[in-house]
Amino acid sequence: MNKTLRGRVHKYDRDNIDTDVIIPGPYLKIHDHKELAKHAMEGIDPKFPEKVSQGDFLVTGNNFGCGSSREHAPIALSQTGIKAILSPSFARIFYRNAVDGGYLLPIEIDESTVKKISDKDELEIDLEQNRITNITKNEQYQMKPFPELIAKIVEAGGLMNYKPSSA
Repeated sequence: MNKTLRGRVHKYDRDNIDTDVIIPGPYLKIHDHKELAKHAMEGIDPKFPEKVSQGDFLVTGNNFGCGSSREHAPIALSQTGIKAILSPSFARIFYRNAVDGGYLLPIEIDESTVKKISDKDELEIDLEQNRITNITKNEQYQMKPFPELIAKIVEAGGLMNYKPSSA
């Protein structure tokens, strides 16, 4: 996995963005990931998929991905081009679905950092240094490091590729 990511911000500064908003229930029957992506974030912004470029970031409020446990949510977002979501907190099931599937990175940041980042800012995320550089504003922020096991799964590109070392 690339240790440095660069992309543009799509900011939805609200708490509790749930999986029903990320990918509404009627689309859960869709198995084609590209087709699923066309409906990502439809509950907030029906034009969201058209705005995203490959490698972009989503910046949101607390408790992102709450609600029902649906793997469709991180799949749909990743298929739009979103590479990472920056939020003060994530619903645990969304967090693990995102990491385990290797779909996208759930990056935890302070609420004060969310306030400093604006829609359309260009960011560079250094996963080794746990540092986010806002290229647009010439500012730097810290991100919460991934726990050791999560970092290993992220490095492997998902749980299916992860090979635990024997003790």
